[in-house]
Amino acid sequence: MSLSYHDIQRLRDFYKHCIECQHQMLGYPNASDYDYQNLWSFLQFSINNIGDWAEQPHYPMNTFEFEKDVIEYFCRLYHSSLDEAWGYVTNGGTEGNMYGCYLAREIFPEGIVYFTKDTHYSVMKTIRFLNIEYCMIPSDTRGEMDYDALELALESNPDKSPIIFANIGTTMFGAIDDLKQIQSRLAKVGLSRNQYYIHADAACHGMILPYVDNPPPFSFKDGVDSISVSGHKMIGSPIPCGVVLALKKHTDKVSHEIEYIAGSDKTLTGSRNGITPLFLWQFIRGTSELEKKQRVQDCLQLAEHTAQRLNQHGITAWRHLNSNVVVFPKPSEELWRKYYLAVANDMAHIIIAGQTVANPNRLNQVIEELIREKTRKTTPEAVTDELVMA
Repeated sequence: MSLSYHDIQRLRDFYKHCIECQHQMLGYPNASDYDYQNLWSFLQFSINNIGDWAEQPHYPMNTFEFEKDVIEYFCRLYHSSLDEAWGYVTNGGTEGNMYGCYLAREIFPEGIVYFTKDTHYSVMKTIRFLNIEYCMIPSDTRGEMDYDALELALESNPDKSPIIFANIGTTMFGAIDDLKQIQSRLAKVGLSRNQYYIHADAACHGMILPYVDNPPPFSFKDGVDSISVSGHKMIGSPIPCGVVLALKKHTDKVSHEIEYIAGSDKTLTGSRNGITPLFLWQFIRGTSELEKKQRVQDCLQLAEHTAQRLNQHGITAWRHLNSNVVVFPKPSEELWRKYYLAVANDMAHIIIAGQTVANPNRLNQVIEELIREKTRKTTPEAVTDELVMA
């Protein structure tokens, strides 16, 4: 098989585009400061992680032993163990969120999913896909759940088990829902622990909070039933991926023996990417815990510096504690498109990842342009002077 000259040129042009964009997308949480060259040779193989990594299926070309290491690491990170929890490497946060909701729906078929208006859009897709009843809870101006509103909603549905979708870092603002507050409101309306389910969406902050001092509640020791985290965000991966973990008492209920693969399966997709566990495995094994913590601290420090710098020039910027998301008023469309900033309603954000810490030039450029744009808006005469001089 061979490609035409035209098709080869298209690939070359796309490669050039990727080179130009790789480290420039300041509005999106993808880390790109990775080096997985020693894994490229595995792309020549049909590696398929079909089924449960805890068993050896009939299909031999899998990375189950590496996936097990990855899951064991995340179990420790989220204060559990392989004896208590099970999980697998997913295609990303959406699959992890769907898996958590799927488990909850199996436990509480008539349950209601409670989530905020700042929850990731994948949850609404999941609810429609699984045909689950839902209740959207208001959130405050910085994206955190309104707990009084949650309590009122719970009181309005006394006969239906709550399925709580807790944000451990919202997409736009990096807000973290308070698990203690949520559990307090659940108890206040008379619910015991076995009468509700809590899923934690920790897509980005799931790789931040374990490495900060005095983190807020976010893990199994804090009462979650399942948790999802992305692999291509704070860690970094050339292929989108993630990890979902859940208590074994929940995952065992959806396990099925599959004769075709001579093993069991309790995943959503069956056949799964066998390459992405290798990326996560290399990051885990190739960096010390001290290096992981320093990576997180560097991102948080630069995020704080960015917010302070913008505020010093009259741009109202802020971030949540333990968040690498810097929020500020939405600039012109020309500017947010130029720097791939994420925008929603009248706000925008910059997300600090490893590549930005390593080379802050692009960040400095966008800050300078934001300041210039702010100056032009507040001093119209400056624009007139520029036009006259031109």
